[in-house]
Amino acid sequence: MPARELQQQLQDLRNQLAEDPPLSVEDKAALIELMGEIEVQLAREIASEPDAGLIDGVNLAVERFEVSHPTLAVSLRSILQSLANMGI
Repeated sequence: MPARELQQQLQDLRNQLAEDPPLSVEDKAALIELMGEIEVQLAREIASEPDAGLIDGVNLAVERFEVSHPTLAVSLRSILQSLANMGI
């Protein structure tokens, strides 16, 4: 169940990015890369190989977008919570 919830949160974040928020090319690329890392982690979770650095990356993204893009930061916090619920 937590993996399905995380997939939904990732899709919500993709939808937000598709609405073309006023992000720099670098910020958008960083978010897309982070989403890819989360998806890789989901695959590793199935294989029981968690990546501890992923949480740090999500935390940094939350801090990066907290003021300038609060909606994205809320989505990232939800993803962070889902990862924690999965034991990552």
